[in-house]
Amino acid sequence: MDIAIIDYGVGNLRSVQKGFEHAGVEGVHITDDPARVAAADGIVLPGVGAFRDAACNLRDSGMWDVVVQAAEADVPLLGICVGLQLLASVGLEEGEWEGLGLVPGTCERLPDGVKIPHIGWNTVDYPRSSPLFEGIDEGEAFYFVHSYRLIPEDGSCIIGSVEHGVPFAAAVQSCNVYAVQFHPEKSSTKGLHLLANFGRIVEERTS
Repeated sequence: MDIAIIDYGVGNLRSVQKGFEHAGVEGVHITDDPARVAAADGIVLPGVGAFRDAACNLRDSGMWDVVVQAAEADVPLLGICVGLQLLASVGLEEGEWEGLGLVPGTCERLPDGVKIPHIGWNTVDYPRSSPLFEGIDEGEAFYFVHSYRLIPEDGSCIIGSVEHGVPFAAAVQSCNVYAVQFHPEKSSTKGLHLLANFGRIVEERTS
């Protein structure tokens, strides 16, 4: 099994890789080589910082089309934090920026009146079941650090919901595309369980 963590100059990639290692998932590597990502059995799209910068870096790295083509070929994909936001059709951070469009919708700033950024532990509920949360009880807490949220056009893709002033998507799934707004690698045993679940999703597809 071969899971590629995309290195496009955004995010603490080593912490994500170590999370998978602690979760017992083998074959996870960090790469900035589009060809190696294209050949992977599973892909992880991490990210921190601004949508605009992440989107520009992803294009400049040559990974943009690789991610879209892999998703269309049913390769399991896991977006983390800004990696979730990039799945939107458009991001509205310091302007209007094109997203990958794999989960149609907009990435918008959290509403006025709530503490921004949203930092710390918050509980997640499950509007619908998903293998990504298999074995993780509803209402468990995960670690969030963000100021923007994904608002999908089709709410049925939301597999995890969190409330910070208002409810919004903590996790989404569209066929083989999964993504979480929180940081599983910083979310203790439950976050590692989620990473192990993604490893099993990839393994089942390759078996």
